[in-house]
Amino acid sequence: MNDGSDDVLGVITEQIETRFGMSFDNLRGAVEKSPDANPQATQVVYWHGMLDQAQTALEQAEDDLLAGLDTEPGPLGDPVMDLAQRVNAAVAVRDGRALIITHLLEPHTTRNQDTGVSAARRRGPALRTSPPATAPVPATPVPARGVGR
Repeated sequence: MNDGSDDVLGVITEQIETRFGMSFDNLRGAVEKSPDANPQATQVVYWHGMLDQAQTALEQAEDDLLAGLDTEPGPLGDPVMDLAQRVNAAVAVRDGRALIITHLLEPHTTRNQDTGVSAARRRGPALRTSPPATAPVPATPVPARGVGR
């Protein structure tokens, strides 16, 4: 099954190569030699490996679905529908991993990691820091107990 989505790995790899200015194989080699030198590169290489595994699982699920469709003429039964669900799940995993890499490659992510400033510290407080305004109390006197008038 080729709907163009199997190019996700290639597109992501090109984005990584553009971001780091070297081939992915060279980047992976540099990370293997010195994983602490560039934490972002280490994360990107790790997630690229996870994306590659997800792409392989997706291709296998698609092949199994095609084989199931070839063997079952007529209305689709539960086994073929299960294969279709497996393809859907594999697409979701692959796309999720691609999104993680895309996020890691975004310029604001790089800046935050390089400066050590987290996005949470740059935003305003999550909770109210001043006491809530109180409603004015009416000036109606309330008679005290046990005091007659």
